[in-house]
Formats: sequence, structure tokens, C-alpha cells
Amino acid sequence: MENTIRLENIVKHFPGVCANDHISLTIKKGEVHALLGENGAGKTTLMNVLYGLLCPDFGQIFLNGEAVEIRSPKEAIEHGIGMVHQHFMLIPVFTVTENVVLGEDMPREPLLDIQQAEQRVKEISHTYGLDVDPKSKVWHLSVGAQQRVEIIKALYRNAKILILDEPTAVLTPSEVDILFKVLRKLVEEGLTVIFISHKLQEVMEICDRVTVLRNGRVVDTVETSETNQSELARMMVGREVFLQFDKEKMTAGEKVLEVKGVSALSDRGVAALQNISLDVHCGEIVGIAGVDGNGQCELVDAIMGLRKIDRGSILIKGKKIKENNTREIIQRGVSCIPFDRHAEGLVKSFSLSEVLMLKEWNNLPFTRHYLFDFNAIRSFSEGMVREYDIRAPGIEVKTGNLSGGNQQKVVLARELSRKPDLIIAGQPTRGLDVGATEYVRQRLLAERARGAGILLISTELEEILSISDRLLVIYEGQIMGEMFTANADLHDIGLMMAGVKRQPDGQIKEMPV
Repeated sequence: MENTIRLENIVKHFPGVCANDHISLTIKKGEVHALLGENGAGKTTLMNVLYGLLCPDFGQIFLNGEAVEIRSPKEAIEHGIGMVHQHFMLIPVFTVTENVVLGEDMPREPLLDIQQAEQRVKEISHTYGLDVDPKSKVWHLSVGAQQRVEIIKALYRNAKILILDEPTAVLTPSEVDILFKVLRKLVEEGLTVIFISHKLQEVMEICDRVTVLRNGRVVDTVETSETNQSELARMMVGREVFLQFDKEKMTAGEKVLEVKGVSALSDRGVAALQNISLDVHCGEIVGIAGVDGNGQCELVDAIMGLRKIDRGSILIKGKKIKENNTREIIQRGVSCIPFDRHAEGLVKSFSLSEVLMLKEWNNLPFTRHYLFDFNAIRSFSEGMVREYDIRAPGIEVKTGNLSGGNQQKVVLARELSRKPDLIIAGQPTRGLDVGATEYVRQRLLAERARGAGILLISTELEEILSISDRLLVIYEGQIMGEMFTANADLHDIGLMMAGVKRQPDGQIKEMPV
């Protein structure tokens, strides 16, 4: 089979870090090739070198046997290489077609033949099963549809090699299925796909071969048909990784959270929560399952005092919360791991140590007699870096310069180190590799054993089933049903996630439209 790409001895340094350490890699034409590794293993850096966003310090790139220099994304595109980044590069107020042609030379310049471009977008969409309306505004589209627009952008520019950076990180399970169908169609048409990921199950499902990176070096390249998830996890982390957890049997204590008949509106003024009721006891994990965008964010906002509720009440340790008083809620012993670490979890211009102490800066031991105790701050921060395996050159690095997974670890370290009574965990392992995911789940189980109550919101059903004691399914702001995870029925859960309500007698019926 023709070798499409060969990378030889690629080296790339950043201050204090060797991100790529003499990496050599061959990717065959017409395959889905996974780059697998922990956060900070060098996956994205290597692909940024291939795409021309970074220049290597040493090494060569060969395309179809010929040495090439790729010094910019424009040159990469000219060589038939396209890249879909983890955070999409789209302009929300533009249409699909306007985003696709942005920056592209047009046949009738300076005039824009938008109808011709729309027709080409339709053809690409139909050929590869991308199912996107060329006239839709991007901000009207789901996250999965926006990702398909990014793929269309690359194909519009005649990409033959498509790099996907963590493509499923923001997708719902159904959108992941759609993406995989698209990838299979692309490969059938002769394209080569490079799939950057840390999700073992997805790599095994969609990829032909896997190259595992660790600490900037290649561990091995293997056929997916000749390996398994446990072996890949061991290569990624360098040790055995537990993919299943034995939960210690716990007796639930007093109620730490009660949500009673809560209704609330979304930011657009439509019903987001409809008569939601649930409770969380000390010493248990309650999971909220459901496709993203069904009221999960609004529920967390309401509990944290960030969203006005129209009806109902919320009690923390038996006392009603006051709206718009998040500080008091935090002081009652509530920690929140937010869904969006960039917008809600971090101040990217702050240093790692500053972010770690954001909620405790005015308390002992960080402040004494109205003055910061920098020795205490340094000792705490360095301890958190070690405990949570935060990959950073130092505690003074700006959090905006860390990888996404390491940013998430900073948020987790800050929230869990407070020893809270109630933990609201919104997608706590989103963007984390298998080793870090294992660690976070073990930490949540340790918090449960300590006696904390945990409300776990996740679109990863496997995550909820593996560590939750009870689960509820949410659909369009309503609770479809509740069950113990020990005897959960996957068929029932799937129906509830699609809007079929579980009845107390065990029967299910579809919600009225």
C-alpha cells in the first residue's frame, strides 16, 4: 500500500518541555490512524507540525515519498492536508457556505458567486453523508453539525489527508455515531484520516492502526485487530489501568441536596427545567444521564444560585438557597466542577497557583493578617501539581498556556481540595486521557467514601454506570425516570434519553409532544 505520510525524527521544544522527542511515524493511504496518548504526550503538537502551525526544530516530513517543507496551514492545504481543531474555527453569524469559502480564492474575484459555492457545498455534503444546510447560520447548528462544517471546509479545499483533533470531545453519543459513518465514507472514497484521541473504545471501533505516544515519544504502533483496550491503556500510561471500579458498599446519610419541583427558563427565555425533583445524600453519587443540551447546565446554574427559578425550591443541608448568592452557597460546603473550564472554571491570564487558590485566597493558611503567605501558597500549589499530575513547567505558568486536559486537572484540584460536603460535577473527565480519567473517578469515589454527596452530570453513560449509585435521565428539562445503577437496564435508559418516560410500575410511555 502506498505510504501517504512519513514523519522522521520530528523534534519540537517549548520552554522547559520537549513536546516531540525524535518521533518517527508512517501513516498509510486510505486508513484511519489513531494518535493515542495522555494529555501532554505530544499528539496535537505533532499534528500542528504536520499542518504547518508549528515548525519542527529537527526532522523531516515526506508525502508520497518526497520530502516537503510545510511552513504554514496554507502550504499544508496546498499539499492536500486539512485539519479540524478541537475548538472549531467558525464565525457563528456567517452561514455554512460563507464559513466554507472564507479565505478561499474565488473564480470571479472580487465577486463572490455564493450560489455556485452553495452548490459545491451541497455536492460535498451529499457525497460524504455530511447532512448540512449550506444556508444555515452556524450559530443555529448543533455542535455535531458545526464539526461537519469544518470537515466540509477541508474537503472543499480538496483535502486528501484529514486530521481530527479530539473530534468526539464535544459530541453526544448519537453525533459520534454520525461522525463515524462519515469517516468510514471518507476512507471508502480514498481519504486518509488521522484521529487524535484518548478514548480507547472509540479508537478500537473506528481506527485501523494506533500509534501510542508517551512523554513525547513513540511507544509503539499496532493494528487495532491485534490489541485491546487494556493493552492500549497500559502503553499510554506505562502501568496497568483500571477500566472498571469496585464501589465500596455505602449507606447513604442525610440529604445534602434537595431539588423540589424546580422550573426555570433558558437564556433564550424558553422552558429549560420543568418540575425537576431530585435529592442527593451524603455518601452517594447520583448520576444525571442524557444527551447534552437537555437542561443539565441550567440545573447546575440553579443549584449554584446563578439562575433564577420560576417555581420550586432548592435546599442544601436542609436550608433553602438564596438566588444570586453563589458565594454563600460555596461557603456552605459546595464545590462545582463546571461544564466549560474556559468560560467558568479558569482565569486564563492567572497563574496556576493563583487559579488553585481562587476560592480560598482570603482564608488561612493563604492569608495571614491581610497579607498573602507565599510559602503556604507555593507549598499547596506544588502539592496539587504532584497529586493531580498537572503537566506544567512550574506553578507560575499561565493556565491559558496549559493543555485542555491539564486545565481540567487544575479545576479538579481546586474544587476537591476544599473537602466539600456537596460536589456538583459537570463532565469532570471531559478532555482527560484514560489515566487521568481513572484518577478522577477514583477521587470521586474517595470523596463518596469520605461522606460527600456527589451530583454527577455526564453524557458518558459508561461513566455514570461505573461510579454512580443511582441515576436519573433528563430529557428536555424533565426527569424521565430514576433507577439504581446496580440493576440499570440499558434499553430503558436509551428510551428515556430519547424522550420515553419510565413509569413507577416499570412501564414506559412516550412523552406527549
